[in-house]
Amino acid sequence: MTPDAVQQVWLLSLAVFVVVLLVVAVLLTLILSTSRQIHAGVSAIWNVGQRIANNTVHLALLDRTNHLGGQILQAAGGIAGATGAIAAHAATCPGCPACVIGSGGRR
Repeated sequence: MTPDAVQQVWLLSLAVFVVVLLVVAVLLTLILSTSRQIHAGVSAIWNVGQRIANNTVHLALLDRTNHLGGQILQAAGGIAGATGAIAAHAATCPGCPACVIGSGGRR
């Protein structure tokens, strides 16, 4: 081989290397850009998932509140009934409120 041929082979090899290097750099840049987009999407999904989880906790607390409200309603019905009985007794008892307080009247 002549020195000119060796130089041409080296220059051609160097040109191929530069082209391959540029293609790899472009592909790596595209991969990096895509991975950033994926990361942004995953972050948005994560944030929404956390909000949903927080709302789910509040729904469980609302369920407990509904049960307690039902118990309060039942107790209020009993109190209303007892209050009605006291009112009926007071309306017919000439000794009230002394009989209720305990001075010997009827109960």
